[in-house]
Amino acid sequence: MPLFLNDEQAMLRDTTKDFVAEAAPVSHLRSLRDSNDPTGFSRDLWKQFAEMGFTGILVPEDAGGLGLGHVEAGIVLEEIGRNLSPSPFLTTAVAAVEALKGTAHAARWYPGIVAGETVAALAIDEGAKHRTDIVMTATRSGNGFTLSGAKQFVTHGHVADLLIVAARTGGAASEQDGVTLFAVEKDAAGLTASPERLADSSIAARVTFDNVQVDADAVIGEVDGGWAPLNRLLSAGRTGASAELLGVGGGAMDMTVGYLKERKQFGVAIGSFQALQHRAAHLYAEMEVARAAVLKAAQLLDTGDDRADGAVSVAKAMTGLATTLAVQEGIQMHGGIGMTDEYDIGFYMKRARVLAEMFGDANFHADLLARKSGY
Repeated sequence: MPLFLNDEQAMLRDTTKDFVAEAAPVSHLRSLRDSNDPTGFSRDLWKQFAEMGFTGILVPEDAGGLGLGHVEAGIVLEEIGRNLSPSPFLTTAVAAVEALKGTAHAARWYPGIVAGETVAALAIDEGAKHRTDIVMTATRSGNGFTLSGAKQFVTHGHVADLLIVAARTGGAASEQDGVTLFAVEKDAAGLTASPERLADSSIAARVTFDNVQVDADAVIGEVDGGWAPLNRLLSAGRTGASAELLGVGGGAMDMTVGYLKERKQFGVAIGSFQALQHRAAHLYAEMEVARAAVLKAAQLLDTGDDRADGAVSVAKAMTGLATTLAVQEGIQMHGGIGMTDEYDIGFYMKRARVLAEMFGDANFHADLLARKSGY
């Protein structure tokens, strides 16, 4: 399978690049931050994403979407990352759509997602560093379940219409068996979301479930069999986060290379200094390796290949490392101006830090790969 885009995908890239750069550039993020916007993203922009067809990119055609794949979703996410555009695209149009695919909940939630009216949040993490131990309980109660526990790092959890919740209906905290996924609506009694602004000015919530009652229809998939849809959600989310990280790193690199060409010392552009050329060349090589890893992971997910999970972990680890290098080199090669709030390079560093942690950082995925390989 070639590691480059076909003609249709290249057209999507060009269209997305122009749209996002015009509708949601870095200045859009700065404006939301400076106004202390309580939502964390623009609902008008989310509607514009829907008008472009982006929100339905993974939704099947018979459900009103485009019926495309993770490669195409990654193209959109890379441009979102390049422009640092605040959007629920990753959690809603990618991870949530994948979790609901093939279930009875698709008919309930897909139309709102495609229309840009619905926002979904992922209530998965309970501890630090994306540990997948699930302690939150879901106990049988009449014809449904009672959810008790807490989740953290729930992006857009304070404004989401739908929360996809992983809870334990059996087994021990570290076991895959006994996990069940639930679709919980925002106005459920006993559900409390406490928003907190993250380093990149996005907003995530700590969500508490105090004996939240849901009926049996809220189950996504099968009781005690939630690991399969959860794994689909995580694979899609990790690949999408990798693509967005790639965009963040690429945006930071482009900004840095542009600065090297413009900034002069001793009467010449600093980009003519060999030491800086070597660093820029090294960064470019690392970003290209990460790009290949992301595209391969998306392609394997689209074909249902058994190697997809391993490729997804490689992509998340590689983009985390490469983008960290990109933003660090960007700050350093910009010199003193790179440390000021007035210059945009700092926004890339902050976004990279948050995305690197989302769905597991490089160390998490290196360990996951080692364990799967028997180490």
